[in-house]
Amino acid sequence: MVNSRLRFTIVLSTLFLFLLIAVPGLVKAETPTGDLPPDTQFFVPRASALARGHINALHNNGQRADARLLRAMTQTPQAVWFTEPRPTRVQEEVRRTVRQANAQGAIPVLVAYNLPFRDCAQFSAGGATSVQQYMTWIDNFAAGIGNLNAIVILEPDGLGIIPWYKQFRGLPSEGGYEWCQPAEADEATAADDRFAMLNYAVDTLKARPNVRVYLDGTHSAWLGAGDTAHRLVQAGVLRADGFFLNVSNYVETERLEKYGAWVSKCIWFGGDSASWGYNHYDWCASQYYPANPNDFSTWVLTDQWYADNVESQGAYPGEEALAGFVIDTSRNGQGPWTPTVSYPDPQVWCNPPGRGVGLRPTADTGNALIDALLWIKIPGESDGECTRGLGPAGTTVDPEWGVIDPAAGVWFRQMALELAQNANPPLIP
Repeated sequence: MVNSRLRFTIVLSTLFLFLLIAVPGLVKAETPTGDLPPDTQFFVPRASALARGHINALHNNGQRADARLLRAMTQTPQAVWFTEPRPTRVQEEVRRTVRQANAQGAIPVLVAYNLPFRDCAQFSAGGATSVQQYMTWIDNFAAGIGNLNAIVILEPDGLGIIPWYKQFRGLPSEGGYEWCQPAEADEATAADDRFAMLNYAVDTLKARPNVRVYLDGTHSAWLGAGDTAHRLVQAGVLRADGFFLNVSNYVETERLEKYGAWVSKCIWFGGDSASWGYNHYDWCASQYYPANPNDFSTWVLTDQWYADNVESQGAYPGEEALAGFVIDTSRNGQGPWTPTVSYPDPQVWCNPPGRGVGLRPTADTGNALIDALLWIKIPGESDGECTRGLGPAGTTVDPEWGVIDPAAGVWFRQMALELAQNANPPLIP
């Protein structure tokens, strides 16, 4: 017979387990490996054949200073992207990469990029063709990592571009569908499928003992902080290690630091055990209000809103307990591009000229919320065949470069050299 003290313990433990399952956001799962040490070494993958050929050509043509700059850029730690659709093949590729990193005594940054309706059929279109196919792909991706260390950047744009999504779905502020409405996707299920796949990926990857997982947090020139926080929670951020910002973009680090802090605090404010209950992410201040997104000096107004309404709460756990984030600094050394010519669609995110690589990858950030600065987008690789709205991709010369840009992910010689020459801080002191 079970004695009364043991019975009480069982009941109490069962109740606690029920609360963990039934109340989203009650706790944040601990990362098995703990925080990244400040002296963490990140993996340096071998540069592509096109990049190596470009460097050799510059050197042989007497442009040795430029060759040294590009070599320094390609020898800086950066991510490895995985888009191979065949599950067994991606498992092999992931396994090879993490073993190479382990041999270096380094942690690899792996980008999983294979969601159905990826990039909403734009320049980086592709991905799995069904929910089950994607889940199988993730199973193999995780198996490739095994028990080794890895950081997984889970699906860039996966939360910024959701097929058939309604902002703040189910809330009073719910609006109409956003712009991504692919005819091939089921209007009734596409958005829910996206969240289901990301949740599955988080759980599958976090089942591995030494994997850190980050979800798409977009950037400060895109979604508002509350909208981003709500999407992240629906995607499983409370069971992940946090979120990533600015992948393949050019926003300044100082803006991303503020934005990321607001998103992290809004995740707690909107969904944690506060007197107003759950799902008030739409109350969160952002770069759009009370701040002015175009006047950085006004962003202190949003800082103050979080100080007054979030940090002042008695239950506020402090920054150490909030969702952390990583920032892609691979191309933001000169900030975003402001066109000097009027285009039908300037595509400021697409191979902008005059940019430079930014701060080097490090886990020594000096900020409790910022887990690392990383080079996630591979600097020198094209964003796609940009046309600035002047014609269809593949047939129109990019007016800023005077050529038809390489396809997304292919080495772009002219842009790569500018990124190295305009590095901030300089690649070679």
